[in-house]
Amino acid sequence: MYYTDKKLQFPVRVEKPNPVFARALQQAIGGVEGEIRVALQYFFQAWGARGPTKYRDMLLNTATEELSHIEMLSTAVALNLENAPMSLKEQVSEDAVGGSVLNGMNFRHILSTGLAALPENSNGVPFNASHVYASGNLAADMMANVTAESSGRVLAVRLYNMTDDPGMKEMLSFLIARDTMHQQQWLAAIEDMGGLAASLPIPNSFPQEQEQQYVSYAFVNCFVEGIDPPEGRWSSGPSLDGKGEFSTVAGEPTGSEPVLAPPRPDSGAQHEQIRG
Repeated sequence: MYYTDKKLQFPVRVEKPNPVFARALQQAIGGVEGEIRVALQYFFQAWGARGPTKYRDMLLNTATEELSHIEMLSTAVALNLENAPMSLKEQVSEDAVGGSVLNGMNFRHILSTGLAALPENSNGVPFNASHVYASGNLAADMMANVTAESSGRVLAVRLYNMTDDPGMKEMLSFLIARDTMHQQQWLAAIEDMGGLAASLPIPNSFPQEQEQQYVSYAFVNCFVEGIDPPEGRWSSGPSLDGKGEFSTVAGEPTGSEPVLAPPRPDSGAQHEQIRG
């Protein structure tokens, strides 16, 4: 069960409403880097979490907080739409500035919601849960969460730099700070499970003697002959899990060219294909 006290987690104020910025904020709501994505990701990770309950409880808390961020951003969208131009005829023909603003708006803010936010990205594409990751493996999920918070923080920084509205900068600086914490939080959870080295490879429950270990720590160079492979931490020295040594090997085929059987007569193929 979830509860609300109707109050925002952080004050949201807009001094200079900007309908175009309202459209940009939609990316932080329903984009691949947005708050709907992380809220659902953390909820489904929590609801399927097995093992120590502290990880489930942490995920539930953060997922619930992310709902608060959706609320803040949706409020910001609505406030930025205050006094937005509602008439193509008046604004485009009589007011060049208003017309240009209207042309940069998300028309659905007028046509579908009456000047309110939508569960979609800045291009009007509805949120798609296909990029919600909940694998049932806590270490894999925490790694996915670090990525989600990192890309979310990148987006929030870009939005911060896009606006000159003091209220919007305050709100975004709060969200940026929360992204800072959440990146640290998921990495701390991995450390709490024994650390990155102990977690790798994920899942660490699979016996490595059952994998083709001669390529377990080999960087495969797929550049053509004459082009040097990239060298770095990944190409030499001890592996991060301490179980092997990095090396660079040439990308060479060890299999043969695949040969498929002729099409079945009832497969809808051409006679020439079936006869070979």
